[in-house]
Amino acid sequence: MRGYEEFVARVFDVLSPQTVLLLLIGLTGLVAALWYWFPAWVPRRLPRVKLPRIKLPRFRLPRFKLPRFTRPRFTLPRVKLPRLQRKKATKRPAVIPPPDDLEVTAAPRPGMSLADRLAAEGRYAEAIRERLRDTVRDLTRAGVITPQPGTTVVELTAAAAAHRPAVGAPLSGATEIFSEIWYGRRDASPGHDDRMRTLTAEVRDALGVPR
Repeated sequence: MRGYEEFVARVFDVLSPQTVLLLLIGLTGLVAALWYWFPAWVPRRLPRVKLPRIKLPRFRLPRFKLPRFTRPRFTLPRVKLPRLQRKKATKRPAVIPPPDDLEVTAAPRPGMSLADRLAAEGRYAEAIRERLRDTVRDLTRAGVITPQPGTTVVELTAAAAAHRPAVGAPLSGATEIFSEIWYGRRDASPGHDDRMRTLTAEVRDALGVPR
């Protein structure tokens, strides 16, 4: 504190109080101006000092190339194996359905055939088979064909068309439906049964057999 008082006394010995007051006011204004316009007066980039580059000699180590070792390649001879030929599945020809006993649970109606009773139960595949059986019986009774065990539907249609050409078209359509359902493993529908009923009726009309 004593040093500060001595410093102030020396300043006032040199300068008058009016001069010191003006200096303090000027210093205050300068600080206020710098604070107001900060940081516009601060330089964005400082001057760079470029130092001389000292180039040092580069030392490169010698490269040593190692010899390459190539592996011997061994190629095995190709052995051709015989191809196994698959046996082609032979499609069984559709055979005329033999007569057998069917269990029918629907109550019989007057004038209703066995095929109609099977269709009434929803057993359309069996109804189609029974309609073809009835047609074969009608053809046999009329003397058009003489079926033998194992006779296919193709042979049946050819023999019937040879003796009675009028039955060739409807009989071919009926046997085609039968082969599609029973040998093509396709689900029978009411539409198949209706079509089968129409075709077998056409065969009976061509034979002159009453329905």
